[in-house]
Amino acid sequence: MRLPSSASAESSPTDTPVQITVIIPTHNPDATRLRRTLEGLRAQTLPAAEWETLLIDNASDLAIDAESLRSVAPANLRVVAEPKLGLTHARKAALRETRTNLLVFADDDNVLATNYLAEACRLMATHPAVGLAGGRSLPEFAILPESWQPEFFPLLALRDPGSLASITTSLRPPGASLNQYPSAAPIGAGLVARRQAFQPWLQEGDHRITGRRGASLASGEDNDIVLCAMRAGWHVAYFPELSLTHLIPASRLEADYLARLNYGIQKSWMQVLYLHDANPWPPLSPVGAFLRQKKAWFTHRAWSSPAGRIRWQGACGHFEGRASLLT
Repeated sequence: MRLPSSASAESSPTDTPVQITVIIPTHNPDATRLRRTLEGLRAQTLPAAEWETLLIDNASDLAIDAESLRSVAPANLRVVAEPKLGLTHARKAALRETRTNLLVFADDDNVLATNYLAEACRLMATHPAVGLAGGRSLPEFAILPESWQPEFFPLLALRDPGSLASITTSLRPPGASLNQYPSAAPIGAGLVARRQAFQPWLQEGDHRITGRRGASLASGEDNDIVLCAMRAGWHVAYFPELSLTHLIPASRLEADYLARLNYGIQKSWMQVLYLHDANPWPPLSPVGAFLRQKKAWFTHRAWSSPAGRIRWQGACGHFEGRASLLT
């Protein structure tokens, strides 16, 4: 098996005892959920001298003061301001500010299991060809979900693929005419990454699919990062030993939010698959997309229920994404 040329650097000791950096991009965070996130890091079993925490204050209306978080945060916390709004800019700032080979990306509403960092270090050392990895993302809801809502939990970065690990080693299975998105691909919440596996995405520049930006629910950056890494030769993995709790406020179960989220995810999904020769759907003209959106209104009975409207908005995003492939 041929590894990416930079993989050998992973087995060499670094100049610092700090082996892994936890990166938390945040914009106008909810104080209670951020507190839970930091408390979860403070409880990690990995010795504090072996890791660091970097909170990226991404253009928040009120600057985040590290001292105000000391009572709940790990002692190794640093806060770095990134004035350019957007997850892409926050991630790039984090990579400029860190030197460790291993990175863990956590959202400001993720509570990592107490052994998360120790397991991340162990698993990545055991699997040197894996460039990106993730695990379970389990919900803690502020209110009890309604019966129709579980269908849309994957939109909220919730997943539990089970107790068996899975590693995807190739984008194009034997006999396939297109690349296929890897079944073991990690999500952005709790993403464990080697620095070298992030480089292919960084080298593509700012014209790529971008992540969240303020109130925008555009998505697709995580998928782009995965596909860029795999095209460079890295493997991706799902490890059930990695587990986090995703704090879900009531507002994220509202039909309007889920509809906007589904639209943004499906539109960017078409775009990122097209960029990586993995899109089985052909481009559409703007007129073709419009007609299909109108038909989907009736197919999904968008007027009849919240679930129908959310499904319709996903279809609209899908068709809009295919229309954008021609521009």
